[in-house]
Amino acid sequence: MNRGDRWLAWGSGLALATVLFATSALFGVTLFEGVPRLDAAFFVEAPDASMVGGGIGPALVGTALVTLLMTAAGVPVGVATGIWLAEYAPRAGRFGPRLAILVRAAVANLAGVPSIVFGLFGLGFFVLFVGRGLDHALAEGAPVWGRPGLLWASLTLAVLTLPVVIVTTEEAIRAVPDSLREAALGVGATRLDTVFRVVLPRAAPGIWTGVVLAIGRGAGEVAPILFTGAANYLPELPNDPRDMFMHLGYHVYALSTQSPDVDASRPTLFATVLVLLALAFLLNLVASVLRSRARRIA
Repeated sequence: MNRGDRWLAWGSGLALATVLFATSALFGVTLFEGVPRLDAAFFVEAPDASMVGGGIGPALVGTALVTLLMTAAGVPVGVATGIWLAEYAPRAGRFGPRLAILVRAAVANLAGVPSIVFGLFGLGFFVLFVGRGLDHALAEGAPVWGRPGLLWASLTLAVLTLPVVIVTTEEAIRAVPDSLREAALGVGATRLDTVFRVVLPRAAPGIWTGVVLAIGRGAGEVAPILFTGAANYLPELPNDPRDMFMHLGYHVYALSTQSPDVDASRPTLFATVLVLLALAFLLNLVASVLRSRARRIA
């Protein structure tokens, strides 16, 4: 091994050690501070107004609801767009490939937009434009839809996660060998049958991975929901898509910046962070399981 190789090996090892040390230190501090605060009541009780005691029940439910609505709104659109880009755009005549170039450019630009901009977009488009338009059409101008709520926050997060779903779906479909498509078409299958019965089962591992990663990103985002539906303190559970809600990420932000007694709220803060880390780990585990099962089926 020459000197350059040795320097590269030492530098790579040092970088790995730094990452492992930083990750272990952060996780260790979180465990040390947060585990004593965890109990059954912490997951079901509402936080108190002082942000010192109570639990994370409303924030946990709000995070689950906004993630479910985000997934239902964004994943089908993203997967369908990826299918069109990979399977139908190249065969859509003269204008199909050109339109696909424009769509890919738009998706790439969308992926680079800061998350806070998505929050402003959600406020301007979903809340003020769509919501107030519905109020004028259905509620005679009363502020029923044109206000921040669970529905608008979920749609904003769905737009945020679209690039990840679209890109991973397209790449997973493009990785399927063309020989499988040609064989299916050669025995009389239609393009639709080929896509849904041959291509998508083979591409399912990559698609599932992208979908779960997109869900994980959307579930942990805070900036897009600041203006579109998240509440700082709301002990009641939302019972309507138009209601505001609490969110675990926003609750962490509030505990760390707006608590009247930061030292007293530290156990609750770190316990909430620990729950967020556990959810992120769970989503990555689900992605790995789905990917491995899809590969076995394919």
